[in-house]
Amino acid sequence: MSKRTAISHIRTFNFRLIYKLLGSLLMWLSAAMILPCAVSLVCHDGSQFELSISMLLMLAAGLFLHNIAGRGAAYELHEKESFWLTSLMWLLIPLLGAMPFVLSGSVNNFVDALFESVSGFTTTGSSILTNLDEVPRGVIVWRSMTQWVGGLGLIMFIIAMQRRLHVGGTHLYGAEFSGTIQRKLNPHMTTSVSLMWRVYIAMTIGLLAILLLTGNGFLNAFCITMSAVSSGGFLPSSAGLSDFSTLSLGVLTVFMLFSGINIALLYKLFTGHFADMWHDEELRLYLILFICGASAIAVSMYSACITLPSAIGRACFHVASTISTCGLVLPADTSMPTWPLLAAIITLLFIVLGASAGSTGGGLKLKRVMILFRYVQNYLLSMVHPRAVAKVKIDGRVISNEYINKVFAFVFLYMAFAAGGTLLLTDSGQPLASSICLALANLSNLGPTPLIHIADPTFCYTALPTLSKCGLIVLMLAGRIEIFALIAIFSPAYWKR
Repeated sequence: MSKRTAISHIRTFNFRLIYKLLGSLLMWLSAAMILPCAVSLVCHDGSQFELSISMLLMLAAGLFLHNIAGRGAAYELHEKESFWLTSLMWLLIPLLGAMPFVLSGSVNNFVDALFESVSGFTTTGSSILTNLDEVPRGVIVWRSMTQWVGGLGLIMFIIAMQRRLHVGGTHLYGAEFSGTIQRKLNPHMTTSVSLMWRVYIAMTIGLLAILLLTGNGFLNAFCITMSAVSSGGFLPSSAGLSDFSTLSLGVLTVFMLFSGINIALLYKLFTGHFADMWHDEELRLYLILFICGASAIAVSMYSACITLPSAIGRACFHVASTISTCGLVLPADTSMPTWPLLAAIITLLFIVLGASAGSTGGGLKLKRVMILFRYVQNYLLSMVHPRAVAKVKIDGRVISNEYINKVFAFVFLYMAFAAGGTLLLTDSGQPLASSICLALANLSNLGPTPLIHIADPTFCYTALPTLSKCGLIVLMLAGRIEIFALIAIFSPAYWKR
């Protein structure tokens, strides 16, 4: 194919609609920055001017894309355009979201600002900021809000707002969740996504109200709510969760566990369809893993000279935070001199496995692991009984060979990205154990985990070389958009007819 022909094919894309949708999202994000600006004014932290400039720049970019670049757009979106929009959105939004960090002087350079912004929007929770108490409160609120916006997904926000997309909404939904089979709550995609947003907002309001009623300050309660519901991990202050009561930590444990459940199943919970939830095999596995993991870690902590009630509470909190890929970490307990080996092994396993498909969490996702396990089980059965015909089934439904192949491809790419990230970090001078933990944690969008500091007690993201930070940014983005959409746009075949 000649260069001129290839360019003509690129121009057949509906770029006007892509610009219009991007502009629409940017305008909504600029409106969301009103809250950080208001917090900055109330707290007199001196960042209100910088936040206002960021808001106006985002609004101007949104108006230009929506009203000028996207003028006259036809609301027709095909599958290729959906992958392009998904990838472009996850690259552009964090770039603009980094402006408050740069303009306020919270970070020293743009790469650090981009790292913080990508970590927020992808709900990873890894942070460049070392002394959070010196960061303006308005910037802290914006930092927390990036997690909440990215939790359910930027694409999901567009689908809910743009009812004119019709079939294009289905393509976008498939591009956002390109590696998993997703439930729909309603035959109409826009209605289905709107119901998911209602569940997400209800969980947010519920947790915020409970944290306020249990005696926590509004700013801390708000930021921690943003982190827990979205499976984020950012903390609003250097004190972390040390000021939270046992009751508040128990509530956080429950909500973090909820954030790792398929949001369509949470809708069933809120509407009273408990039987539908229990019949879901992935949910049963998720709860079994939580109970078994928390029990094993509690026993190992109790053996390390921690009281039994404290061991149970810390184990449940830690497992809920890890398996949901939330990444909230409890303050270090001086009564536990070393992290038990069993707890470390279980933690690493849960980082890789991740949460349920269709949740705000990351990782491989349990549904994929179930499909791989049953495929191997059937293969071993066919070796013993060559004439046996066994199908891979989840919840009584046969999984197609096409989707099984996609699962194998995803797992291979996941391991390849993890290996590449490990090599890059090792080459930058990080110990091998620390490099493995960092690569897996950021690829799974977990971020903070005790394993990183166990492997290297002196570790700090700020000290990483620029190339390593850029590598972790790629891992965070690949984990959030589940690799396929990111790889698709860089494939030569993608740009052909």
